[in-house]
Amino acid sequence: MRLNLQSDYALRLLMQLAANTNALCTIADVAAYYGISRTHLMKVANTLGREGFIETVRGRAGGLRLARKASSIIIGEVVRKTEVDFALVECLQEGKSNCLLTPACRLKGVLAEATQAFIAVLDNYTIADLITNNDALRDLLNLEAA
Repeated sequence: MRLNLQSDYALRLLMQLAANTNALCTIADVAAYYGISRTHLMKVANTLGREGFIETVRGRAGGLRLARKASSIIIGEVVRKTEVDFALVECLQEGKSNCLLTPACRLKGVLAEATQAFIAVLDNYTIADLITNNDALRDLLNLEAA
């Protein structure tokens, strides 16, 4: 299973915002720090804002912050909101299977079960679980302890 870039960037942004409780973060700073596209990160931030994970503060000293506690942001929920689909193979795509084996293939059920297990594990963790007592992450992000 592989997450798309939107999910990857969304999780990184949420971790950065959760770890950085002392100040707002800007799109430009986060994009520069990770060496990623500012435009793409803006789209991710827009999605996260629309879904209620983050909020923006406008103005000269503005930026981004979490819209709710990191302990209430479930990783599986974020991934479901940022992934287009979880179709690992063609037959798992709704109405798009041209595979001749589909009528007799058991692989579809196995892969569907594996996908459900993957999401179930992500549902067991929050953004807070990723940052709490993680001094190494704070060091990488150049943040002081909260």
